[in-house]
Amino acid sequence: MKRILNSRPVQILLCNLIGLYIWLVHKTSRWQVVGGDTLNHFLKQKKPVIAAAWHGRIGMLAYTVPTPQVVRVLVSNHRDGELIAGVIKLFGYKSIRGSTRDEAKPKQKGGMKALRLMTRAITEGHTIFITPDGPRGPRMRASQGIIKLAQLTGVPILPFSYSMRHRRVAHSWDKFIIPRPFSRGIFVWGEPIYVPRDADDVALAGLRRRVEDELNAITRKADEMVGQEPIEPAPLPEVPGSI
Repeated sequence: MKRILNSRPVQILLCNLIGLYIWLVHKTSRWQVVGGDTLNHFLKQKKPVIAAAWHGRIGMLAYTVPTPQVVRVLVSNHRDGELIAGVIKLFGYKSIRGSTRDEAKPKQKGGMKALRLMTRAITEGHTIFITPDGPRGPRMRASQGIIKLAQLTGVPILPFSYSMRHRRVAHSWDKFIIPRPFSRGIFVWGEPIYVPRDADDVALAGLRRRVEDELNAITRKADEMVGQEPIEPAPLPEVPGSI
């Protein structure tokens, strides 16, 4: 069964079915955008940004940017990454394979390759879309990789989230939001966060926390605005020696 599900024809069929479902959700729902002027400012100026959303909030990624051809989406090399890459391709997005987790580890060749490809894409004027808690968590906890990319390129990080009034929350590590048709949805954009090129390790750690806090704040805001109970981040790891 696993071999059948992983076969090329079945993967193509799944991508098309998921894409059709996403289109249906968007077409039959009422949408509100909060903070979209910030994104539009950068798009009109043809200035790239690093758009960041939690892994559990990428269900409606296809409709976050009006010009998908200027966006490159970082997609993991895991099995589900193939499916995500196939779905977003239907909506005009191109993907870069890798992980923000690997970017922070110099020994991870795949991560370094993704970092180089994203840096090149940004210099060519493309906006990058990243899930800083992907591909395997912990949920709603940002990795240092996105900070490194912003520092290298001088491009701001633009936090993003979305929520739906009618939805199902998957029993997965990221508590993935599965939107339902005939609902009310909201896209929320935060304020840009810049990472100075000369920032030291202490400053970089603080900026990582700032990105994480801002993403969690706008995610909570999105949930509350559609009348949903906010999904909480995964617990912070215990510090050795703490009481």
